[in-house]
Amino acid sequence: MAATAENIPKVLAKLQWMREQHIWPNGLRYLWTDAHGVCLLVSLYKELQEEKYLQEAESVVADVYRVLGRPRGLRIGEEPDRDGQYFHYLTKWMYALHQLGKVKPEYHERAVNLAKDVHHAFYVPGVGVRWKMLEDLSGPYPGYGLGGLDFYDGFVTYRLLDPTALSAEIVNMQQLVMKDYKKFSCTQDLGLGECLWMSHFFPDEEWAKTLRQRSEVTLDSMWVPAGEGSGYFCRHPAARSTVFGFTNFGVLYGLQSVGLWPDRVSQLHEFFHTYKSGDAYDTKSITHVMHCNSLFPGVMLE
Repeated sequence: MAATAENIPKVLAKLQWMREQHIWPNGLRYLWTDAHGVCLLVSLYKELQEEKYLQEAESVVADVYRVLGRPRGLRIGEEPDRDGQYFHYLTKWMYALHQLGKVKPEYHERAVNLAKDVHHAFYVPGVGVRWKMLEDLSGPYPGYGLGGLDFYDGFVTYRLLDPTALSAEIVNMQQLVMKDYKKFSCTQDLGLGECLWMSHFFPDEEWAKTLRQRSEVTLDSMWVPAGEGSGYFCRHPAARSTVFGFTNFGVLYGLQSVGLWPDRVSQLHEFFHTYKSGDAYDTKSITHVMHCNSLFPGVMLE
């Protein structure tokens, strides 16, 4: 973690500002953001050895289960329109619990149990993984199909959690990965960042090499110089003027996980140091928590 430790003062200042503005961790619950936030707090605990960050991580977990927890799985978010369950949000939450579980083992057990609880609701044998389910996991959410990257999420996350306890679930996901990776294609900035991040856990495996190589080529085509040593990745190759902060922050920890383009990492940090979107994302927790993770990836790179 030492390579990004110099950014910790910036991260702590942003955390303090978020608390003062009731953005996070004392704002509305949102599973994706909370997963990244728990990882951030565990990273700070490991780096600074201050118990308060571990306590705060546990407090966030408790509140997430209080607000979003369901008999099976977790709701997407607290706001009324954040109903249902996303598989890729659940796997990110499993990863956060896994990292907290390295310090307190009971959380690792909760991550494994969550994987077992939701797997068969989302998994379509030999076909794919449903992107979004109804909140009680009784069926697919209307209007949503299969996720393009979800079985990669499951394959990686399950193997990190417990290759023995989740062996059957891993086989399910592995079959989908082996069926898909040779024709893999993605043109969305955050998805490409996630692919880089997933590839770094098993870098010598052919599927991971393919995801990294193709993601690198596509991302390279999406780089937009912004002058004065800064730049960003556009949302899609055909939308070069469309830029989102939180998606670029996801690309940032993907780049750092594989050691790619350190010059662009610096230019991205420079661009988003003062960037304002002028919309609701300027005060959304997803923007600022992921910004912190991009500055100090910590356990996101473990």
